[in-house]
Amino acid sequence: MISTAAHLVRLTRAGFVFAREGVLGMVDTRGLPLAAVWAISLGRMIERRGAGDGTSRLGAALTRLGPTYVKLGQFLATRPDVVGPHIARDLEVLQDKMPPFGQKEAEAVVAKAFEKPLATVYESFGPSVAAASIAQVHRAEIITPEGERKAVAVKIARPGIERRFRVDLDAFYFAARTAERFSVEGRRLRLIEVVNTLDRSVRLEMDFRLEAAALSEMAENTREDADFRVPGIDWDRTARDVLTLEWIDGTSLKDRTTLEAKGFDLPALGRSIIQNFLRHALRDGFFHADMHPGNLFVDDDGHLVAVDFGIMGRLGTKERRFLAEILFGFITRDYHRVAQVHFDAGYVPRHHSVDAFAQAIRAIGEPIHNRTAEDISMAKLLTLLFEVTGLFDMRTRPELILLQKTMVVVEGVARSLDPKLDMWKTSDPVVREWISRNLGPIGMLEGATQGVGEIGRFLADVPSLLTRTGMLLEQMDEITRDGLVLSPDTIERIGAAEARRNRPTAVALWVIAALLVTITWVLI
Repeated sequence: MISTAAHLVRLTRAGFVFAREGVLGMVDTRGLPLAAVWAISLGRMIERRGAGDGTSRLGAALTRLGPTYVKLGQFLATRPDVVGPHIARDLEVLQDKMPPFGQKEAEAVVAKAFEKPLATVYESFGPSVAAASIAQVHRAEIITPEGERKAVAVKIARPGIERRFRVDLDAFYFAARTAERFSVEGRRLRLIEVVNTLDRSVRLEMDFRLEAAALSEMAENTREDADFRVPGIDWDRTARDVLTLEWIDGTSLKDRTTLEAKGFDLPALGRSIIQNFLRHALRDGFFHADMHPGNLFVDDDGHLVAVDFGIMGRLGTKERRFLAEILFGFITRDYHRVAQVHFDAGYVPRHHSVDAFAQAIRAIGEPIHNRTAEDISMAKLLTLLFEVTGLFDMRTRPELILLQKTMVVVEGVARSLDPKLDMWKTSDPVVREWISRNLGPIGMLEGATQGVGEIGRFLADVPSLLTRTGMLLEQMDEITRDGLVLSPDTIERIGAAEARRNRPTAVALWVIAALLVTITWVLI
């Protein structure tokens, strides 16, 4: 009961902030129950003057509510199936920026993480240079084995952030369980699963050893790339709450003036950003999912350097083929191929027509090809494609949505460097290379070799499969002979559901009984 009251207090506070920031004005009240319409109207009465002017109303509210809500907003920006495309677009502008915590607190986190004084870990330790919801970054120096001083970047977890996230996530779980218990729409959207995914994502992001592992994997993937690299990791000075990396003495892509002054070829940088992102997504199936200008630098050798690997995206072989085939189909205007790829991947149910789907895709592709290069947006193309596929019962693929949202950011960064960037011409060599390598003769030969390996593994597993099949048949025989035995937990859940279903009937019977008693008393 106390826990429920605490959750209600936190969620009520969130509702008040949403009302003050004008978020309720974004709600479409058509089709809502009358009580809900009245509640929204009352909530809008406390809306502050000028709420939402020139900025994201929902983003402003989430920022006021703190780091957990900022992460929730960033996560929901990748789930238009849950919040709708309009709200998802509103959340795209949400920035993860927070005031820094104190220097003494940062030094205490380092001392605790390594169980020794900070002075024995770093030769010098400067103030914070950037701060976000989960951590902040400091510039420090170490002494190398050769006796030289070397600058490093030290990422430090915000003190108490794990407990703060845990409290807020518990409230989110409470809201999701309540919604699924009393709302059909809540169950359809699988809100508990949504919160669970956010929970897992935040847990991974708060363990900096996992971020270091992601950075190490990308370094391995890109070691042969001529124009892209990532910072080196100092594993000896990395722990759960502290991450030490090579300090990047580069120019931020936010600083266009300095880039021009140093003589960098900005259009070439724009092309490099797009091609590297597509190469990572298609070739490696592992891409940086937070490529805003603040996380991208250019070093003195002209290499693109990415930092902050807390949010990463993965694509399986099927998703990579799906993406490459779609982009190649649009480049060559082969819309039937694009449609067939959706059916081959099993994303669109078979009862739909491939030709009808191809016609819908043509309606997206043809207007794009008639535009000038600077007006063509690959990210917008994927956005429109996902909207059309919804009409053909294609279920949302979170990994593809994350890719599309990242592409929006990447495209924006590239166009800030070259407004006339031709997306098709820039992406064509990367997509064609992947198609040729994976779907050409070499790819078919490798696929055949992998197929032989899969057959061998299957044959090796046949004895265990036969054993499990025998056990399953024995259990089915017991069920048909003795009946299905339910666990006590299942019986309790069924009873609770039946009680909820019968509650209105019971209330109605009590009301009728009370009326009968009253009428009898009056008559007597």
